[in-house]
Amino acid sequence: MAHARRYFIDALEDDRNRAEHALQQIQLLYEIEQHCTSQQFDYNTRKDYRLEKAVPVLSALGIWMTDQYAQVLPKSPIGQALAYSIKRWAKLSLYARTGNLLPDNNLIENSIRPIALGRKNHLFAGSHEAAKRSAMLYSLLGTCKMHRTNPTEWLADVLAIVAEYPVNKIKDLLPHNWKPTQN
Repeated sequence: MAHARRYFIDALEDDRNRAEHALQQIQLLYEIEQHCTSQQFDYNTRKDYRLEKAVPVLSALGIWMTDQYAQVLPKSPIGQALAYSIKRWAKLSLYARTGNLLPDNNLIENSIRPIALGRKNHLFAGSHEAAKRSAMLYSLLGTCKMHRTNPTEWLADVLAIVAEYPVNKIKDLLPHNWKPTQN
């Protein structure tokens, strides 16, 4: 949803009325999410609230975009914003029928931003295999951050036990499943 929103922001100079309408509706969706977060809704309550509040907004906005697209030039900024969103609308709206998905992937994008910014510095990992290992480590440490797991404690514990750990239970050592061992 954040990318769709960005297209409408870019279209403000081209067609302020249409772009502002779309942005206002998207803002309503984010206000619904903010309410769910501030009320600390569990997944089921969040899903029910979204079905009641967000799905009607998404449905109306989807219909409005389709109607508006027929009235604009496809190559114009507003035409591109509408086309981008219409093409992806079913997927962009899917989150509202669940309690566990988010309307955008900003959390993930923010967590990998340091990696993207340092991409030039990582061009010389030594080998393709070294680059793959670095990427895995970044993913694991990013998962620690997302799940509020102390990466130093996690890594120290996992490295101490992984060699003797049963292979069929290795997923238990992933940051989101990990329980510290009692040594």
